[in-house]
Amino acid sequence: MEPDFWHERWENNLIGFHLDEVHPHLREHWDSLAVKPGGRVLVPLSGKSLDLIWLAEQGYEVIGVEISPVAVKNFFAENHLRTQRIANARCDTWKSASITLLCGDLFELTAGDIGPIDAVYDRASLIALPPAMRRAYVETLDQLVPTVAPHLLITLDYDPARMDGPPFAVSEAEIQALYSERYQIDCLQTDDALARNERFKKRGLDWLRESVYRLTPL
Repeated sequence: MEPDFWHERWENNLIGFHLDEVHPHLREHWDSLAVKPGGRVLVPLSGKSLDLIWLAEQGYEVIGVEISPVAVKNFFAENHLRTQRIANARCDTWKSASITLLCGDLFELTAGDIGPIDAVYDRASLIALPPAMRRAYVETLDQLVPTVAPHLLITLDYDPARMDGPPFAVSEAEIQALYSERYQIDCLQTDDALARNERFKKRGLDWLRESVYRLTPL
């Protein structure tokens, strides 16, 4: 999606993808990555997710990347966090204790902007991108995290003929195609997500699966 799309969504509060709670699959499966306390966790396309708060509370240093300044400002304001803001050519860095948000375009950042990363948490990033952008997204993460870190990846799958994304449908076959060269892929859980997402029924879906994957570097 073009950056203007996401700027418009946040400016008009069209953020149905945002959860007002910590994602339950993060709580259930994060420990399977065995990330050491104090590790640095990258959360691409982070929005104002409360998952950032939860990860910081577990003792990790959290690095989020978000293109919308509205989302970034709201995250720190709503969670009553004092921040230090530093501007540079590619992004504005907003830092508060153990949470740093880089306000900029993920595809324009460098490994130097991100710093060393011990794990990646992707709940709403891959599924936010149309098929034509996903290979570039994975390649960008490879460049930003060159040491290769484990991922916790949460996806949705449905019949794309019945609904236009975002969120977009991502099949297990596509996960294999995108990640199998560098990662062992383990599906930790798949469940029926339609019953708890009435808005997707209204958009025409008759099935919706949510899956959790652990990607372990080979």
